[in-house]
Amino acid sequence: MKDDMRTEINNCLEVLAEGGLIVYPTDTIWGIGCDATNEAAVAKVYALKKRVNTKSMICLVANDFMLEQHITKVPDLAYDLMDLATKPTTIVYEAPKGVAKNLIAGDNTLGVRVATDNFCQNLIKRFKKPIVSTSANISGEASPTCFAEISEEILKGVDYIVNLERDINKTTPSSIILLGNDGTVKVIRE
Repeated sequence: MKDDMRTEINNCLEVLAEGGLIVYPTDTIWGIGCDATNEAAVAKVYALKKRVNTKSMICLVANDFMLEQHITKVPDLAYDLMDLATKPTTIVYEAPKGVAKNLIAGDNTLGVRVATDNFCQNLIKRFKKPIVSTSANISGEASPTCFAEISEEILKGVDYIVNLERDINKTTPSSIILLGNDGTVKVIRE
């Protein structure tokens, strides 16, 4: 791992451990992140985005093992979908566990994505907990496709801004697929 990435991860770990918010490059777009197990931190994200907390956010995990720690029953189909996906894929699971209550949707589901990029994987592995990932914008405004499009209000509202990949366009949101424990499969966003 390069020194600049190690430095950025260490800075993020400090902020996340204290319940702070980060703006960071994900495997899809620039996101606002926090400790997905910390209810107060999750509430800060909703407040910053001016988003009603009934509109759920997703979280990132580092690997299948961490996914299994936070979802009561991961359907076998989920592993096939992740293996076959040609772009980052968020799967909405039933009965999440061990995450902040205000992160879980009213129907007891949670969107989770196994991070595919090096920075996020290393950050989450070192943090040992899932991290919230929601677009770095005020609710209702366009998602930023590059760092330069992130509003001043968002940048001022977080505790740390990752200094990596700022010149790379991040234009592709993840696919979102709902997997019910009863075998239901529903594509929410292609």
